[in-house]
Amino acid sequence: MSALTIRLGDRVVAARIDGGGGVIIDDTTFTVTAVRPGEYVVDDGRRRWRVAVADAGDARWVSVDGQVAVVEVESGTARAPRKKSAAADSMMAPMPATVVKLLVEPGQTVTEGATILVLEAMKMELPIRAPRDGVVRAVHCAQGELVQPGVALVDLE
Repeated sequence: MSALTIRLGDRVVAARIDGGGGVIIDDTTFTVTAVRPGEYVVDDGRRRWRVAVADAGDARWVSVDGQVAVVEVESGTARAPRKKSAAADSMMAPMPATVVKLLVEPGQTVTEGATILVLEAMKMELPIRAPRDGVVRAVHCAQGELVQPGVALVDLE
């Protein structure tokens, strides 16, 4: 069984990977099944999630049910916590993708979980959802545009 540290913003979680395709986090075992490169189904026995992952050096762009985050995966060495970036109020693409639907405009009020836009990458649609309630401050993309990971697509106030 190998151990690793997962850092999501200021939150740090210890995880263990067993030899049978399972990941153990906070005493919960998740079964991870690869669907195709970069796309997985994660199951905790009660709920299933579709997960898309794109590598970027020591960080991973992870999209879980439309919520996108940068996750650092560390093995063995401790690092100082990174400062929270301004991107915390921005929705970003988890991988190079094309904007197929843009569902908001500046000034629009959105609720947590509402689909903001839909991306298409690797022949799969990735809904990008609002991480919290807020007002759309700016839209930095257009329908049909190819977007890159790490670039803000929509900012919330």
